[in-house]
Amino acid sequence: MTETPSVITYSSVVSRDSIRILFVVAALNGLSVLSTDIRNAYLSAKPREKVVFTAGPEFQDKEGCIFVVVRALYGLKSSGAAFRSHLAHTLRELGFISSLADPDVWLRERMDGSVSLYYEYLCCYVDDIMCFSHKPVDFMTQFEKLFTLKDGYNSPATFLGADIHKFELEDSFGRKSLCWGIGSMKYLEHIIHELELRMESE
Repeated sequence: MTETPSVITYSSVVSRDSIRILFVVAALNGLSVLSTDIRNAYLSAKPREKVVFTAGPEFQDKEGCIFVVVRALYGLKSSGAAFRSHLAHTLRELGFISSLADPDVWLRERMDGSVSLYYEYLCCYVDDIMCFSHKPVDFMTQFEKLFTLKDGYNSPATFLGADIHKFELEDSFGRKSLCWGIGSMKYLEHIIHELELRMESE
């Protein structure tokens, strides 16, 4: 007797430690950072579950017809894993490989002009993508031809609920370097505001 393999529903996401490391890499190598959010991400993937339904009166003349769902709808158990698999396939076609340390950190070789070879990096948290590169606009321009982006792409101010900001550090020789910081001020302000509202209501 053979068992039917279960549908894979787990979808990995980039770790916060990996994000912190990538910001250090960006600061040490002068990489720029852009982030974006994919609109209706799950709907770009095919479902891993077989879903059919009978059309109701809202379908007018199609009422009573049997419909087969051909996209990974939000709410399906395996939609997250289906989208992650679709995104991984797309990134491989763009020349990226998945990091051995974190499967949701992706890298590919690029040329810094015609001077030197370096790696550009992506970190993926479901439909939130952040690119670390000397020319991240090149990737984003390429990426938005494949996915619909919510608000285009820009330098990140927040990521996964954390504040992100750029600042300069100066060493003892007066040399300045661009650095990135991750904080929780907005999160704390929100929590304090919620607590104050609760206290007022009591």
